[in-house]
Amino acid sequence: MQGDEIADLIGRVALGDRRAFVALYNQTGPKLFSICLRILKDRTEAEEALQEVYISIWQRARSFSVSSGSSSAWLAAIARNRSIDALRARKPVADELDTVYDLADAGPDPEMQTVTKDEGRRIDTCMEELEADRAVAVKRAYVEGLSYQELADQFGVPLNTMRTWLRRSLLKLRECMER
Repeated sequence: MQGDEIADLIGRVALGDRRAFVALYNQTGPKLFSICLRILKDRTEAEEALQEVYISIWQRARSFSVSSGSSSAWLAAIARNRSIDALRARKPVADELDTVYDLADAGPDPEMQTVTKDEGRRIDTCMEELEADRAVAVKRAYVEGLSYQELADQFGVPLNTMRTWLRRSLLKLRECMER
C-alpha cells in the first residue's frame, strides 16, 4: 500500500469511518506490531501496546497532516512512543528482598570522604595565604565559573592584569599544596 493510500485512510478515520479504520489496521498492523515487538521483546506486551497504538490513531487521526510528513512515519512514531512508554512503565522485578541490599553505593567510601575533606582544609589554608582580593578572584573564576573579563570588570583592572593575578595565585596555591 502506498503512502498516499495510507494518508487517505487516516483522513477517513479522522471522519470516524470504521471501515477505513479496519482497512488501515489490516494494511499497517503487521509493520506496527513488529516495531512494538522489537522494542518490548515480549509478544503479549507488544500486542497490548499495538492495541494502545490503534486507540491513539483513532483519537488523533485529525491531528495528522499530509504536509507534516509521511503517513507511515507518523504511524511508526506512535508505535515507537507507545512501546517506549510501556517499556518505561515496567516495574523492576526483585526475586528476593535481599537482592536490594546488594546494590552498590555510588558515593565515595569513608576513606575517600576523609581524604577529600583533608584536601579541602589544605586548600582553604592555602587560600588564606593569598591576598584577599586574589583569593576572591580565584574562587569566582574556578568555583563560580566567571570569565577573566567578568573578573577584570568586577575588580576594575585590565584583562591581562587579571590573568596575571590568577596565574600567580595558582602557582602560589600549588607551592602551598606541595608542602
